[in-house]
Amino acid sequence: MRLPESVLKYQHEIWQAIGETFVMVGISIAAAVLIGLPLGTLLYLFRKGQRYQNQTLSFVLGSVVNIVRSFPFLLLVVFMIPFTRIVVGTSIGTLAATVPLSVIAIAYYARLVEQALLDVPRGVVEAAASMGASTMQLVVKFLYVEARSGLVLGLTTATISFISYSTVMGIVGGGGVGDFAIRYGYQRFETEIMVFTIIIMIILVQMIQFTGSRLSHWLDRRS
Repeated sequence: MRLPESVLKYQHEIWQAIGETFVMVGISIAAAVLIGLPLGTLLYLFRKGQRYQNQTLSFVLGSVVNIVRSFPFLLLVVFMIPFTRIVVGTSIGTLAATVPLSVIAIAYYARLVEQALLDVPRGVVEAAASMGASTMQLVVKFLYVEARSGLVLGLTTATISFISYSTVMGIVGGGGVGDFAIRYGYQRFETEIMVFTIIIMIILVQMIQFTGSRLSHWLDRRS
């Protein structure tokens, strides 16, 4: 099938936009796993009835996560401009866009991690305690193992949300597929460009969902 001339004309810009989207989403996923996973684990451990139950810390951490998740994403981006400048030295560009995107990714995935760990049967935790497992052993060898399928599904869901959020970053000069669609498709009335970028996003989301679902199913069958 021959691509429309308008798409061929901007193929360099399309690939650049796709690359920028991958950078934004990739960094946000890394932040979600490296910070959101431990944060979600702490939210679980500090809950009432868990090993380190602490109502004060549970309330504080939970409130911070809820506040971040309550922000409309575009307002969060604008609100964080001073912090973004401190972190990366600018508030414009793909790298700058990753700062607010990573913050929302951490809060979003932390809640999904907490929920996945809460779904682990209580008997598993009690079995770990009866064997004298340390907190690290409890988390790594029992909780994460039992919740691995849910953790992968949660990350898959989160990744798709991050892609959606990344399209907003074009409004503040973050680049990406969303920015390309607005500048070349909407503002220049290039309908074919708009349709093509939508198709790219649909294909990307479907690939991620399929991969995440298959991996989660495979991990679940191993338990």
